[in-house]
Amino acid sequence: MQCSIRKFYYGDIPEEQGGGAAPSESMNQHGWPLWEVFIRSKQGLDHKHAGSLHAADARMAIENARDVYTRRQEGISIWVVESKNIHASDPGEADSLFEPAADKIYRHPTFYDLPDEVKHM
Repeated sequence: MQCSIRKFYYGDIPEEQGGGAAPSESMNQHGWPLWEVFIRSKQGLDHKHAGSLHAADARMAIENARDVYTRRQEGISIWVVESKNIHASDPGEADSLFEPAADKIYRHPTFYDLPDEVKHM
């Protein structure tokens, strides 16, 4: 019995095998899920979306994200989230979703006099 093993690296595009159905958007040919990568830069306080990649598990996703998105030491923290676990609002429903906040003008600091010492409000 002969077994052929081929090692794949991030970015490899393997030949299609067996003419089966195309993989789903969130999986590649190997069944690896799609991960969203968020990087926190040295000067920033929040994580920013850096991109996406396929990986077998969270550990592999973090290591690949480090290699791909922080090659020049741009970050100090990496978050990876499996894409299937992210849920977003429908842009077509934005008016009804955000409309209730429009009538709460007291939430905006336009009614307050801020001291000159407060620079980031």
